[in-house]
Amino acid sequence: MNDLHPFIAGLPKAELHVHHVGSASPRIVSELAAHHPDSKVPTDPEALADFFTFTDFAHFVDVYLSVVDLIRTPEDVRLLTFEVARDMARQNIRYAELTVTPFSSTRRGIPEVGFMEAIEDARKAAEAELGVVLRWCFDIPGEAGLEAAAETTRLALDLRPDGLISFGLGGPEVGVERPQFKPYFDRAIAAGLHSVPHAGETTGPQTVWDALTALRAERIGHGTSSVQDPKLLDHLAEHRIPLEVCPTSNIATRAVADLDLHPVREMVEAGVLVTINSDDPPMFGTDLNNEYAVAARLLGLDERGVADLAKNAVEASYLDQAGKRKLATEIDTYTANWLETPAR
Repeated sequence: MNDLHPFIAGLPKAELHVHHVGSASPRIVSELAAHHPDSKVPTDPEALADFFTFTDFAHFVDVYLSVVDLIRTPEDVRLLTFEVARDMARQNIRYAELTVTPFSSTRRGIPEVGFMEAIEDARKAAEAELGVVLRWCFDIPGEAGLEAAAETTRLALDLRPDGLISFGLGGPEVGVERPQFKPYFDRAIAAGLHSVPHAGETTGPQTVWDALTALRAERIGHGTSSVQDPKLLDHLAEHRIPLEVCPTSNIATRAVADLDLHPVREMVEAGVLVTINSDDPPMFGTDLNNEYAVAARLLGLDERGVADLAKNAVEASYLDQAGKRKLATEIDTYTANWLETPAR
């Protein structure tokens, strides 16, 4: 198989499952840690690499929240958001739906209006200066319970920023049943937000069914265990419900034991609409370009196959129809030009 890395690097892309704080680069994390010396997060990049080595999902959540603790002012929020967009621009990501957990920041004392203004200012600057279109998914940190659900819903609906398009549920799945969040998702959906909860990452397929039935999920974050239930796979395929697949993340958090055992091929062979995403890229030592290379290897894809994966993300996105057509055309044009160019 050809080395697809150069092709992937230039390929226009969309990303649908990537977390706001989880996208903080080591440089930004080190800078914020230096500003807040009371934090346990190391400031040395080499020490950060060790810090970001996870023993299991619970350990990942603990480390993730320690980075959340570094985001303490609207200025921190704005800096983080714009720098995430800068990293996306370097990868030729044209459009991203960034999962934001406002409850985690406002409960730590960041003024809620200041938080909204910071992400919106960064969003507008990213589009104007970097050509990256950002949209927000506000998600409930499930481990914080119904208090967090109520507060996230209030923040989403009462202070709704212009870039907000969807409503999610993240954090640990074990012991955090999806149906209890139904009233909050009902309110968000009634207000016009799309339902995009995490499900089936570290629990079985019943969690995915619960997300579909109780939370009316339109896309599923991860959905790794869906392959354990053929009826669920058939349902996802028949109803064209996309899965937001994050291969390296699943290995880093021990949701999947080994990359070669990742179920993405089974998902694709079942006809499920699969999108490729990076989740918390710097924490997992990856980025979206690398995730496409991983997926290409696992699925045995050539350039056209990789381009089709990129178009899956466009199809599954909540970009407007004109934007979808434009980005899909850009992917097709790039791919055709690449394939018509003599051997590089």
